[in-house]
Amino acid sequence: MSWRPGANAIVGAATFGIGAMPGWSSIELAATAGKRALDDAGLALSDVDALFCCLPDDMFAGLSLAEHYGIQPAFTDCNRTGGSAPMSHAMTAAAMLDARLIDVALLTYGSNQKSGGGKLSTPARPSPYEEPYKPIFPLTGYALAAARHMHEFGTTREQLAAVAVAARQWAATNDEAVERGPLSIDDCLASRMISTPLSKADCCLVTDGAAAIVMTRAGRARDLKAQPVALLGAAAATHHHAISCMPDLTRTAAAESGPRAMEMAGVVAGEIDVVQLYDAFTINTILFLEDLGFCAKGDGGPFVASGAIAPGGALPVNTNGGGLSCCHPGMYGLFAIVEAVRQLRGTAANSIEGAELALAHGNGGTLSSQATLVLGGPSSLATN
Repeated sequence: MSWRPGANAIVGAATFGIGAMPGWSSIELAATAGKRALDDAGLALSDVDALFCCLPDDMFAGLSLAEHYGIQPAFTDCNRTGGSAPMSHAMTAAAMLDARLIDVALLTYGSNQKSGGGKLSTPARPSPYEEPYKPIFPLTGYALAAARHMHEFGTTREQLAAVAVAARQWAATNDEAVERGPLSIDDCLASRMISTPLSKADCCLVTDGAAAIVMTRAGRARDLKAQPVALLGAAAATHHHAISCMPDLTRTAAAESGPRAMEMAGVVAGEIDVVQLYDAFTINTILFLEDLGFCAKGDGGPFVASGAIAPGGALPVNTNGGGLSCCHPGMYGLFAIVEAVRQLRGTAANSIEGAELALAHGNGGTLSSQATLVLGGPSSLATN
């Protein structure tokens, strides 16, 4: 099957329950976000014939959600690669839509990890070869990457802090964001060290929340309620599982997924108007900006410190506040996609005027799985 940019579109997008939702289960949060995304599209549950769902506490999430909704879809998928899973789900959905195996795909995720205990909820564990060293999973793996980047390229804690500060500046004007108060470089440097060189300020939030999108073919998308957003390019790549098996701690598989997704879309990094990155830790943003081609390898630290990714900068990044300041209910990937959709529709809290191309990038495991989507506005939809 040849890839056809713009042949499929996101026609519904929603979030729900960001912050703390005591008394709600993960599946209830995911189901509600899914229903809101369908309402956004002007579709009903009876229209859905493919269900893509990851939940933090259910390995059969696709089956459970179908039962919860009372529907009998032709296809379900709960492939979980961590935060990159929704981007991978979107790729699968697009291929199936193109092949006319399905007509409407609902992708949803929810987690009650804050109200359910306040810790990252995941069945993943350190490699048995790493466990004797008692790592803080997954934080220590990212700390290793940050330390290596510092060693190779002279990256500083101040530059890591610039990522957190930029995210907070975006969050400050987003009513949906959990953390909107002031944050300075000095605040970050003074925050409690958790796994050197990463402090509390370098780490994502722990929140409840859910997000969902609806996908269908371009021809149908034009006739639906909401403004469609075209899927122009998509790609994924995996280099390892355990951080001890990562070939190079400063180079991720985003260096493969990003260029392939952009090549499919027929664009280059310099043409992207707004970027949504999986920022579970501040080092992520620096690594992905480099690997996706927005700056050279090793230049990520100075790039973020220059103010380029903050409000008013040359490259708007994580315009909702990202996982560092908006929300992070375990797997952030779908929230990055929803924010990209909102930017292209002009409905985001911090809408970038004239944005026509958006990139949403997901990260899974300990820098293990990388997946990239390139999205465009309604004019990017294929005509046949």
